[in-house]
Order: sequence, then C-alpha cells, then structure tokens
Amino acid sequence: MPPEGSSSARRTLGEKLRALRKRAEVSQAAAARVLGISPQTMGRLEEGLSARSASDLYMNTLCNLYHATDDERRLILALACETRVTAQRGGGWWQSHLDRVISDFDRYTMLEQQAIRVTTWAVILLPVLVRTPDYCRAVAWTDTPNAPTDQIEERVQRQLKRQARLDDPAFTTEIFVSEAALREEWGGPAVMADQREHLTELAHRPNVSIRIVPFTTRNHIGALLGSFSLLEFPKMPKSKMTQPPIVHIEEHVGDLYLERAHEIARYKSAITELRNSA
Repeated sequence: MPPEGSSSARRTLGEKLRALRKRAEVSQAAAARVLGISPQTMGRLEEGLSARSASDLYMNTLCNLYHATDDERRLILALACETRVTAQRGGGWWQSHLDRVISDFDRYTMLEQQAIRVTTWAVILLPVLVRTPDYCRAVAWTDTPNAPTDQIEERVQRQLKRQARLDDPAFTTEIFVSEAALREEWGGPAVMADQREHLTELAHRPNVSIRIVPFTTRNHIGALLGSFSLLEFPKMPKSKMTQPPIVHIEEHVGDLYLERAHEIARYKSAITELRNSA
C-alpha cells in the first residue's frame, strides 16, 4: 500500500520520534508494546510510511514514554496534525516562516540532512550549501536589518553547519546558477569576489557540480521559474522502499513543499532543460 499524504510531514515526524526514542534509550519493540501495535507498524511510523498511527493519543503516549519537553511535545503534535491533514488532501505543504520561528524548527534542514542528492536552480541567491560566511552574513542583515548581532551570527553559524553535508561522499549536489546571482553584490565587491572563488574551489569536488546559465542564453526554462531545489532520498533501511522526492520552493514569507508525481515530473523536466542551457 503506498504511503498516504505528505511524505514531508510523515518523514519529519518519524525522524523526530526516532531521535526522541533513541535519546530516551527505548527500543522500537518496547515503544510498540506501549502503544499496543506491532514492531512493524512502529517501524513504518518512524520511517514516515504511515499516517494512520499519527493520532494525538499515540503521540502523547510516546512523548510521555520518551520524556519529551513541552516544546518537543508541541512540535510532535503539530507534525502529527499536519500528517493527518495532508493525508486527507493528497500531499504538499506550505510552512510559514512565522511558524518556523515559533517552533524553532527548520523542516528543510532536516530533509536536506536526509537527502542523498539535491539539485538546485538559483536565480538571485546562492544556495546555503555553497555560501561563504560573509555572504551568509550580508543576506541575513538584508533580510532582518534590525536583528541583534548575536541573532545574525547564530543564523550564520547554523547555515555554515549545514555545509558539512558536502563532506559526505555519498551526498551529491548539482547547482545551476543564473548569471544574475553572480552579479548581485551581496556584501560588496570583495565579498562577491571571495564568493566566486569559493564556488570555483567547491566545483572541483567530485560530489559537487556548479554550472552557470548566462544572460546570453535564450528562451531557457529557468527564466520562467523561481529558485527551487529537488531533494532525492535513499532507500529506507528496514522497508527498503525509496522515499519519494520533494521540490522545495522558498518564498519571502514561507516555504512550499511539492510532492505529487506530476509536480515532480515537471521540475525534473525543467532540470533536464537547465542542463542543456547551462
């Protein structure tokens, strides 16, 4: 039976539940016994394959068992609610940046850590995975000019920490960059000069591909699209099922996650055209 609803919601919930269980040093079989379900069903819940087990009763029971904090409990219940709602309407999800601030939870970062491949089309802003610290800082100050310095630095450090993903040889990223993203002077000429040199260095890594779509390219599909990333995932360890890909689109007020097969197909087609144009 195929998984129900939003795979983004289900797998995020499953990952958080697995992390809480391991922290509490509770076996998967023991957690299943407390819920009165089979170990196989518990495994499906943690692998993001089931929305049916994401009831508030089950979630509260697991939070009690795992000694979750109040904030962790609120997050688990919110993810469970999202899982149930998207199961009813067939997938996809919008996450407001305000929701992220309130919950202090970044869904995209968790998905990026799970992904085995990320393909990105960058129109104006370079992807976080390839930014220099000064570039991150310039974007952060532009986005929130009135924020305290320590908050800006915390945001920069979180972004730089994500770049450790590039050190995993099993992870690959393919990045298509509009010429506009290289000409936009975030932080000034010196910062951009360092950023362009950094891109050149990263492009020599065997698991990193960075290609440019110049202004002179005519009638390319990227001109009709905003920035996006296609995340692809490995097989799950127990079920051996391949997790479906997700397209992530970041907007000023929130993030859009697309998961329906026809949506993914459209973006994969666009990536093929970008390869021919870059």
